[in-house]
Amino acid sequence: MLYGLSLLAGIALLTLGGEGLIRGAVAGAKRLGVSPLFTGLVIVGFGTSSPELVVSIHAAMNQQPDIAIGNVVGSNIGNILLILGLCALICPLTAQPQALKRDGLVMMLAAVLFIVLAFNGSLGRFDAALLLISLAAYLIWAYRSESGQHSPSAELHTAEADEVTKLPSSTLFIIVVLIGGLALLIGGSQLLLYGAIGIAQALGISEAVIGLTIVAVGTSLPELAVSVIAALRRHADVAVGNILGSNIFNILGILGVSAFLQPLALVERMAAFDQWVMLGASALLIAFLYTGLRLSRGEGSLLLLGYIAYLTASFTVIG
Repeated sequence: MLYGLSLLAGIALLTLGGEGLIRGAVAGAKRLGVSPLFTGLVIVGFGTSSPELVVSIHAAMNQQPDIAIGNVVGSNIGNILLILGLCALICPLTAQPQALKRDGLVMMLAAVLFIVLAFNGSLGRFDAALLLISLAAYLIWAYRSESGQHSPSAELHTAEADEVTKLPSSTLFIIVVLIGGLALLIGGSQLLLYGAIGIAQALGISEAVIGLTIVAVGTSLPELAVSVIAALRRHADVAVGNILGSNIFNILGILGVSAFLQPLALVERMAAFDQWVMLGASALLIAFLYTGLRLSRGEGSLLLLGYIAYLTASFTVIG
């Protein structure tokens, strides 16, 4: 009971902290005159991954590589199969061709890069440096390709910034929200990991399975919130763009920072199963989107069924 309450409390704090951090950062960026394009591309697109970042860093520093890596791999799987599957049922999702060609390609390349670097069973500091350099290169490419010109992709990232509820422009208020959001993220990550590890030990489930499923879904709630709100508002391309950007940052940014702070070992089941599910889900999403630049309700249903099958395999056959 205690572990379950700790897990739920951790998820709630991470969600609130992530929301506060994003909204505070967006308000601060507006006050500093940062362009809506950069705000949507970096702050919103990557800010929704802040719970994953804090949890994976915390797990890495506490010698829990199964959760640190599993959180990222599981989040990327859940983002595609669960979140986009749900959003497609609400409203068929469309994708901007330019954003799909660039961000979809980078998402696939990031997944392949992770598999290649982890082939020897671990991610070291050199691997982390390559991931972070790749992230920097992507951001430069994305910003240069969109700034100073009219492009649907630029409009997409600007619209992502508009999806976030604005805060009062008072500097003191913004600072309080940012510090409060960060504090909630740190506290939530501690509660989440305490509850998740306790449940794993009590039920005899591996930390890898817990990280890939419960922890991953819990830290993905900000992506779920942004994407579902966008789908309900019929801003379907924002939902897709948010997930593509989040998945890129999860691999290149979160694993890059986590492995740089503490080299991470890859558990055997992730090497044999989960990383390939992540790559397959990414490829399936790109294939669906390229056929008509949309994700239909039928395709969304297939994604959801795929996630149910993945969970079933994780807790029975594989786990």
